[in-house]
Amino acid sequence: MQQSYPTPGRFIDPLTDFGFKRLFGNEPNKEILIDFLNQLFLGQKAIQDLTYSQTELYGDNEDSKRAIFDLLCTGDNGEQFIVEMQRGRQDFFKERAIFYTSRLISEQLPKGNKWGYKLKEVYFIALLEFTLEENTDEQYLHDLCLMDKQTKKIFYDKLEYKFIELPKFTKTENELLTDLDRWPFLLKNLVKMDKMPLFMRKSVFEKVFKIAEINNLNKEERMSYDSSLKAKWDYENVLDYAVKTAVKSAVKTADEKAREESKVEFVKNLLKNTDFTAIKIAMLAEVTEQLVIDIKNQLNEKN
Repeated sequence: MQQSYPTPGRFIDPLTDFGFKRLFGNEPNKEILIDFLNQLFLGQKAIQDLTYSQTELYGDNEDSKRAIFDLLCTGDNGEQFIVEMQRGRQDFFKERAIFYTSRLISEQLPKGNKWGYKLKEVYFIALLEFTLEENTDEQYLHDLCLMDKQTKKIFYDKLEYKFIELPKFTKTENELLTDLDRWPFLLKNLVKMDKMPLFMRKSVFEKVFKIAEINNLNKEERMSYDSSLKAKWDYENVLDYAVKTAVKSAVKTADEKAREESKVEFVKNLLKNTDFTAIKIAMLAEVTEQLVIDIKNQLNEKN
């Protein structure tokens, strides 16, 4: 049976590979990524410019594991930003984030020169279409760094991880107070919009809507987007099927367990309500008779 797909709307889905890189990985429109990052840093930083770097780093030898990023950018002060989009939960996600940032730090070591250990900042930003299992609170934005557990004082301020759990962002249009609110709202809802809402009237958002309009894609871009969109739909279909199968299996197991528990309750009630005096006497007589037979057999074998 051929898989059917929904009809695309007016704007691209920014949570597809194509959409994500079109919005945030486009050099001529890098002001979009700059604004997004500045909102995430809440005044902690003021990024004026970004330079896009190659997204693949190799080790010092062929045995070293390479690192492949979604986006890698360098700020005007030399700080580096890894920007990732993760569609589904995966094993060792945190370990991979640590590995990526560690590779960027090690890359700062000059080859063959004396090093003064003065490092540039490294930041890992991840847009997650799932929730981290250990984060059971309702907070959708997590800002992590090296910190003293006792004093809560930041130990090192040049390495940070920012995780945005999009499923936890549930604010409605009337609850959007800042651009930090508007960004995740836009990322989650752009594909469902048919026009730019009034509360998005800002130059950077106007540019987002302009470059996200499907009619502005050329033939090659449209083919790439369609392929990316179908890949996302296929992934979601597989995920939905896995969830439904797991639920069906759990219901079946629970039903079987309930039936077994019913049998156990039946036996318990039977034992509770039955007079076993006669049964015990009969069992004792049977055991005694068998014991006598066994003794006779043993005596015969000796003789």
